Amino acid sequence: MPHLFSPLKIKNIELRNRIAVSPMCEYSSTDGFANDWHLVHLGSRAVGGAALIITEATAVSAEGRISPRDLGIWKEEHIEKLKQIANFIHEHGAVAGVQLAHAGRKASHNVPWEGGKQILSDKENGWKSFAPSAVPFTPDEETPLELDKAGIEKVKADFKAAAARVLKAGFKVIEIHAAHGYLLHEFYSPLSNHRTDEYGGSFENRIRLLLEVVAAVKETWPAENPLFVRISSSDWTEGGWTADDSVKLATALKNAGVDLVDCSSGGNVLAQIPLKPGYQVEFAEKIRKEADILTGAVGLITEAVQANEIIQNGQADIVLLAREMLRDPYFPLRAAHELGQEIKWPVQYERAKW
Repeated sequence: MPHLFSPLKIKNIELRNRIAVSPMCEYSSTDGFANDWHLVHLGSRAVGGAALIITEATAVSAEGRISPRDLGIWKEEHIEKLKQIANFIHEHGAVAGVQLAHAGRKASHNVPWEGGKQILSDKENGWKSFAPSAVPFTPDEETPLELDKAGIEKVKADFKAAAARVLKAGFKVIEIHAAHGYLLHEFYSPLSNHRTDEYGGSFENRIRLLLEVVAAVKETWPAENPLFVRISSSDWTEGGWTADDSVKLATALKNAGVDLVDCSSGGNVLAQIPLKPGYQVEFAEKIRKEADILTGAVGLITEAVQANEIIQNGQADIVLLAREMLRDPYFPLRAAHELGQEIKWPVQYERAKW
């Protein structure tokens, strides 16, 4: 029976265990460039024993950034530092992945420690946001521009070009960010998509852009390289996206060649979410069983025993840790000790083994 420290092979990669570092925005870039903060932040998690290290939401276009400080991959010049980061991660036994993202109507905001408020498009460092429909995230925010057909084609082209840069940078996994109220989630949720063309209305129309982005990425991303998609499995709101919708979407994603669905939730509208340890694991379990696809569980997973049980009980194939990895970059080393599993430590740290 698989457990937290059993390997997992997905296409041409083998994860040394089932622990992944979830994408976490650092808001520490200038003009999209990675720097030494990203090298140390991501590299230390590889040294700490995680199997898969996924970058924060990495913008496929300048207008697709959440904030002016987002990491980006919209130009060739971004590749050099990212390549150094990927090489370091791989040197220490982990697999490097990039999360490709477009913020949609949630673009052009200040960083959290500066209040996180929207930067109006006519202000310094601000820009106009785009969405499936001209509906702001909250009533007090600037109304986004509704994407026209040319804008939709640009989005697809931006994801395709970004995937080619990810490959040049040496990363081995791409995760398409289609969750948390960002552009692709905005399209498939009926709460934010009020279109009447082929990208709105029916379920099939609302998931169309995500499937087209997957197809665009696959034009440049090798078939043997894993492709993940992060979704919001529920809007937690009456009349919104549901877990059953997510099963249907995951089935379509599997048929489109996606290897794993990273099962998060929420973020598209303000909602009351019943937070508790592992509160989103039920989505990963349902999608895994009903869509017959690999899944990742994320959300308030903080304990070794808890993470191990998720894998042993067949609720997900990997666990993605975020805040716990911020608190403890070496969580996998500690978790292995707590679970009585012998794993390889960096030789530089072996004298500290329990």
